[in-house]
Amino acid sequence: MDEIFGLHSFIEYFSWIKTSTPPSLARKSRKTTEYVLCYEKRKTNRKYKAEEGDGGDAPLLNSGNAFVELTFPKETLTFKIKDGTYSAGQYERLTLHNDITIKEGYADKDVRLTGEFKWTQDTLDDEIDNGTTFIIKSEKFSIRYLRETETFKAPTNLLKEKYFTPLVDKKEAGVETNEGAKKEILDIFGKHMFDYPKPSSLIEFFVKFMDNKNGIVLDSFAGSGTTAHAVLNLNKKDNGNRNFILIQIDETNKKGEFINIAETITAERVKRVIKGYGTTEGTGGSFDFYELGQPLFNDDGNLNETVGIDKIRQYVYYTETKSAFSETQHIDNKHFLGKHNDTAYYFNYEKDEVTTLNHTFLATMKTKAEQYVIYADNCLLTKDFMTKHHIIFKKIPRDITRF
Repeated sequence: MDEIFGLHSFIEYFSWIKTSTPPSLARKSRKTTEYVLCYEKRKTNRKYKAEEGDGGDAPLLNSGNAFVELTFPKETLTFKIKDGTYSAGQYERLTLHNDITIKEGYADKDVRLTGEFKWTQDTLDDEIDNGTTFIIKSEKFSIRYLRETETFKAPTNLLKEKYFTPLVDKKEAGVETNEGAKKEILDIFGKHMFDYPKPSSLIEFFVKFMDNKNGIVLDSFAGSGTTAHAVLNLNKKDNGNRNFILIQIDETNKKGEFINIAETITAERVKRVIKGYGTTEGTGGSFDFYELGQPLFNDDGNLNETVGIDKIRQYVYYTETKSAFSETQHIDNKHFLGKHNDTAYYFNYEKDEVTTLNHTFLATMKTKAEQYVIYADNCLLTKDFMTKHHIIFKKIPRDITRF
């Protein structure tokens, strides 16, 4: 995770109570928790949504932060102190940089303050654009903010208090244990279908962090389809329009038996959750199921020629141009892929023989372009000739020693 997202993107470890009945045969300790690692690729000051809020104001100062100077537009700042003139200077934990006169709760000019603020000026400006207002309730000038749309609280971080990490459990957060997850699978399928499932309420808890009812949730290891279940549940609860993308490969079980997990478990669970199962009402919604073809490359990095020439040509053209490939769009020799941004692309390939880029092949090319990209197994053209005629040779990644 550090390698993919970067150390700076780490947010938190969350402790999930995964079982209420830890194994009694454990030799050293009976493990009851698992950790959920939270990262944010583009780190912002946006607060995560965990529970409904009380709509109150919150302090903008935070001891230990760097001192920052902020300018508050006069119309966004309400004073709950006596009207009058307040001189620039030190006020408890804040420095007021300009003299202001307060009348009926508002200053006569924008207010400049320095303190250990949570935000930068850019963040402050964004908050103001979103309707956030500010309050000063005493002559200490301790400033507080009130978000117009703030109806929720962030997840509690207990690192500086009693615990090392926030605790995610059934009692405090409404998150089920593994036992609850197994019962969920049993209710859906009527039998045990999957080892070590996660409860949908666990995924719901984290999906709710981002208060975006139109977001896209990706699960690259979909397993039994818990993520889809969670998203569908949330959409039903708050009338959201979130989408999910699940990826799951087929596997073999402990007995070495092949299991078509993606279709028979993952996709089937999503179908039943949408339509309803047992006494549980369906969530509604829809999804599409796609089965990907064979990989275009083998483990050794060579082209997987069993996928067929059509797929290979589509892949090569898209890799070069990021554009869709169309066989009927162009007329040239059979190796011509297409022309994009005044570059012509050719894939000189024969399944059972070695191909060569030479003058004979060039004579078959009909399309005029500023540059040519030509794939083949070998090249007999000189570097000077290719430079002069703007030709780029690319070797087809395959083992030609077998021919």
